[in-house]
Amino acid sequence: MSENQSRRSFLQNLGVGLGTTAAAFAVPSVMAVPEAPAPKDDKKLGVALVGLGSYAKNQLAVALENAKNCYLAAIVTGSPTKADEWAKKYNLPKESIYNYQNFDEIAKNKSVDIVYVVLPNSMHPEYVIRAAKAGKHVMCEKPMANSVAECDAMIKACKDAGVQLGVGYRMHFEPFTQEVMRIGQKKEKGNVRFMQTNFGFTIGDPTQWRLKKAMAGGGPLMDVGIYCVQASRYVTGEEPLWVTAQFGPITDKERFKDVEESVSWQMEFPGGAMVNGFTSYKSNIEQLYVSADKGWLQLSPAYSYGPIKGRSNDGEMKLPVVHHQTVMMEAICKEMIETGKFPKHIDGDEGKRDMKILMAIYEAAQTGKRISLV
Repeated sequence: MSENQSRRSFLQNLGVGLGTTAAAFAVPSVMAVPEAPAPKDDKKLGVALVGLGSYAKNQLAVALENAKNCYLAAIVTGSPTKADEWAKKYNLPKESIYNYQNFDEIAKNKSVDIVYVVLPNSMHPEYVIRAAKAGKHVMCEKPMANSVAECDAMIKACKDAGVQLGVGYRMHFEPFTQEVMRIGQKKEKGNVRFMQTNFGFTIGDPTQWRLKKAMAGGGPLMDVGIYCVQASRYVTGEEPLWVTAQFGPITDKERFKDVEESVSWQMEFPGGAMVNGFTSYKSNIEQLYVSADKGWLQLSPAYSYGPIKGRSNDGEMKLPVVHHQTVMMEAICKEMIETGKFPKHIDGDEGKRDMKILMAIYEAAQTGKRISLV
């Protein structure tokens, strides 16, 4: 099956399967929802979710219900069943319900300020670019795309359209993570010397898009390894100099015929910090350990929905436990309302920096060479 056929089949079938996206459909003419868009509250920003899979349903929608400065203004889905369910639950007018064919009509919807793309990685570029051309600010889930070139195209489209582009780096807004950033970057425990960062889980459904390279761009490195790459960068506040990497053994050749089962990598940073990273679809592991001149700190869990837990040589970290997506959306929208811009530390350039490192890890693992990042 060709890549185009595979993508078309995915769009046709996933709406009732995984529910991330699906084929275009005609919105039912009779729906038990209001006919006219709700009046826009200028103190809140309207968000459209593109793709109504589990992350949109269980995390982002919850965030938009609870956030004080943004709300769910529209949805984009290929599933008529989901369209009906979400419309009724969130009292959405049919004018704010879109599919993948009429998505561009969102340009006319004045209630939508931000389009949040929550689709398989390979679809991020298309819908980010289309949203930008529709004149909407765009948030995109990570990884930003499947290649550096795609990142460049997305950044250019948003710049040309005069809209903001952000990547869903929720950990930047989480209190334990923010404390780790502060300690590392301010050198409160001296220079960081070593980090061990791991994130892996046992993947389920063998037919899911995350195991298809054309859609996911790779395996666990693209999916959850990106958190480890991000952590090494935000703890040091620096960019890595080089990377070496090794693929782990394949224990399930059928399941992992298209993507890696696991990968380890090593990086050095300008300040002298060395990093070991590991990610896997067959190991349940999640940890960030940082060793510095005057002490250490550890988050475990470190990257999942939590609750995040932390401790250091000074004892247990006692910080608020928050819903990550709610504090993320509130912070993003607060800055947008006040300045007209997204926070700089989650912009498209940040997403591109991660992508360059992910691609270098793959190159290092494939070639056995040390890949320079400068």
